[in-house]
Amino acid sequence: MAKTIQQTVTFPVPPEKLFDIYLDSKKHAAAINSRASITRKVGGAFSLFGGMLRGKNLAIVPGRMIVQTWRGSDWGKADADSILILTFSRARGGGRLSLVHANIPDRHYADINRGWPKYYWKPWRAYLRRKGR
Repeated sequence: MAKTIQQTVTFPVPPEKLFDIYLDSKKHAAAINSRASITRKVGGAFSLFGGMLRGKNLAIVPGRMIVQTWRGSDWGKADADSILILTFSRARGGGRLSLVHANIPDRHYADINRGWPKYYWKPWRAYLRRKGR
């Protein structure tokens, strides 16, 4: 049975900056310390961590929301794509990023749930410190 992850994090920068980091290949790569190819076009494909993660953009509301299909390279052919919904909003002192990651295969749930903080939130904080926010 597929599972869903929900996480909310805040950063000391406006939500528009967080949105921009996610959808800009160079900034995304710098923020996760790995290769990233991503587009701002609906229907456009992305590849992260050197192809370990792939998907496409289903919907983009500039500065506010990104909806993507998302799958790991180690997922089985019978595994459906997961759906990632990122929403960006204002928070005291900066921006809030809310994540809903649905339809994750059971066997990958624990790793992905731990992976968001390990491979995104912590490195993003370091990136923002290096960039002086």
